[in-house]
Amino acid sequence: MRGRGPGAGEVTVRLVIVAARFNAEITDRMVKRAVARAKELGATVHVVRVPGTFEIPLALSHLLARKEFDAGVALGAVIKGQTEHDALIAHAVAKALLDLQRETGKPIGLGITGPGMSYKVAMRRIVNAARAVDAAIAMVGALPELRRTQRRA
Repeated sequence: MRGRGPGAGEVTVRLVIVAARFNAEITDRMVKRAVARAKELGATVHVVRVPGTFEIPLALSHLLARKEFDAGVALGAVIKGQTEHDALIAHAVAKALLDLQRETGKPIGLGITGPGMSYKVAMRRIVNAARAVDAAIAMVGALPELRRTQRRA
């Protein structure tokens, strides 16, 4: 199965994955899982690493502004600590990614674990990386119909 890209017919989806280096034991595995899934779906993949989850939206804003990418995937692991910092980061990043999708008109698959997760639980959620790829590619395929529907309204 090939990822459906913009325009008519089957084309290869050009995907950029931005992953946090922080909690690398988790995010490295997420990147492997996401890249494998993207290739399985026939997408081309470019991976960019950033220091932490908080930096993902800025990196994606620069990358998705370029014509060479159809969609993005955000990968990170926000682990519960002693304070509410994990919740603040996770909510801020999710909001920034939603805003970025609206600004660029390009989908972003959300593969960020947390907030409120222990390291152990986050390790079990690595499969979410593949699901984020699935969502991004599915939305690239859905956008042409959404745009046609919008024009008719």
